[in-house]
Amino acid sequence: MDLAIIIAVVVVALAFDYTNGFHDAANAIATSVSTRALTPRVALALAAVMNFVGAFLGQKVATTVSDTIDPGTGAHGLVIVMAGLLGAITWNMITWYFGLPSSSSHALIGGLVGAAIAAGVTVSWDTVIQKVVIPMLLSPIVAFAAGFVVMIAIMWGFRKRNPHRLNRGFRLAQTASAAGMALGHGLQDAQKTMGVIFLALLTGEYVSSGDPLPIWVIVAAATAISAGTWAGGWRIMRTLGRRIIELDPPRGFAAESVAASVLYTTAYVFEAPISTTHTITSAVMGAGATKRFSAVRWGVVRSILTAWVLTFPMAGSAAALVYFACRFVFQLP
Repeated sequence: MDLAIIIAVVVVALAFDYTNGFHDAANAIATSVSTRALTPRVALALAAVMNFVGAFLGQKVATTVSDTIDPGTGAHGLVIVMAGLLGAITWNMITWYFGLPSSSSHALIGGLVGAAIAAGVTVSWDTVIQKVVIPMLLSPIVAFAAGFVVMIAIMWGFRKRNPHRLNRGFRLAQTASAAGMALGHGLQDAQKTMGVIFLALLTGEYVSSGDPLPIWVIVAAATAISAGTWAGGWRIMRTLGRRIIELDPPRGFAAESVAASVLYTTAYVFEAPISTTHTITSAVMGAGATKRFSAVRWGVVRSILTAWVLTFPMAGSAAALVYFACRFVFQLP
């Protein structure tokens, strides 16, 4: 029975990875599409390829995710992991339907924590607070401030240039910044699924805590998120690329470059599974605010912030409900 549940957990984890791909596809390409630097299909293809490559660039974030909870071993522990995944998928689908760029990362962590609390097993609160909650609060602030500062520097440095030529040059530059953003998205988000699959294998006692990630886990996670990205996330793309603020190529380049830098820094230096959604959205706000603060559609921003705040508790609550349902279905004590 344990093997069947492990297979089910892996399938559900890859399904989450796929939803992460199409839910967060907008992160890498919305700004490039909205400024007409790239066509939607070219942008999606670029993002899908770079997501796949990025998944192979590190494992530190995966380790952090797998250390979030200790579900124990056996069928009961596997049900906890599955419930966490299903809770995250549920919240992803709700926010995707309403076009809100919420965090798949925080939905996943919230789901795992919610299922663990419902089951009465150990949650590593030090890991959750230090490597999830604190970076969750700081990364949007840093991205907003850096987006604002970088855009001010661009405006000052290119103040005497012809606006038409400037926009054309930054449209070309956005190909590189979009690729960098997509690479960072693969580096961050594919690893989160790897971490959950490793946690399932650890719970089923198929690996030990000191073992490296099996190569099939990396390939499977990279493929799933890449396929999801290719499927696209048009609802969220409209919100991120147009409804927050009308972006021009220099601001799109500034936002993507800043967001990518934050993703790489947190992955390699802090080993923190931060939200690519929060990061790029905040960078877009910061770069856009250099026009004037009133240019940002703060009503839309308020709705997005509400989704951010609700992600942890709602994904956790959904996971707790799924846990109780799974416990009944599998007739666990």
